[in-house]
Amino acid sequence: MMAGMELTGIEEVKVVVAHQGCATLRVGDVFLKVDGDQARTNVEVEAMAMAPVPTPEVLWRKPPVLALAALPGTALGRLGEPSTASPAAWAAAGAAVRKLHDAPLPPWPGRSLDELASELDRECEWLVTTGMLPADLVARNREVAEAALRPWTPVFTHGDLQVAHVFVDGDEVTGVLDWTEASQGDALFDLAILTLGHEEHLGDVAAGYGADVDLDVIRGWWSLRGLLAIRWLVEHGFDPAAPGCEIDVLRARM
Repeated sequence: MMAGMELTGIEEVKVVVAHQGCATLRVGDVFLKVDGDQARTNVEVEAMAMAPVPTPEVLWRKPPVLALAALPGTALGRLGEPSTASPAAWAAAGAAVRKLHDAPLPPWPGRSLDELASELDRECEWLVTTGMLPADLVARNREVAEAALRPWTPVFTHGDLQVAHVFVDGDEVTGVLDWTEASQGDALFDLAILTLGHEEHLGDVAAGYGADVDLDVIRGWWSLRGLLAIRWLVEHGFDPAAPGCEIDVLRARM
């Protein structure tokens, strides 16, 4: 048994997510993140300590395992499923993101424009040559993605702000999960990932965020993220073609 954790009375170990990179298990009110890349875990722990928004409590760390306390409330939503959260909850998420973006920068740089453009070229070629997606769908989203490939002023970004990573209780944000991709980055990237597949809530998020949001750039990040993510999702056992998920998001740009 791992030090620092008492399993008395716990009957179920639930696999939350698992792929080649890492796995997250839930045991009662404790989440166990198992990651062979301790640099990623270092970023997560440091980012949570720096972030001015609620984050899970670190209970203990014994490499390669990080134990985190469960957050109260429920996820703001899930990709591919309608969100039952209120408009006020979505606005509260926008306000929390703005608070993060106004915080001092973390020490880790994010991907550069050149790196993103090169990766986008590679992934678009792979999507077409493998027949994963029709060439016209890739070309259209590649065109839309250009709007995101412009200079930006770096802010403290979460880097993987999926809707399932934001927890709410009623209309209040109770915490934000999974900080391994935190870095200096584009504010609109976080807003785009938060609203990916939930375009109907972009107005609520923007209202809570309290600043003008360039919709063309948001759409660009939706397309860019989808094009970059599909190969990784397939190789790690996920289905980007599930209803409401990445491929549907790309089709919506046609």
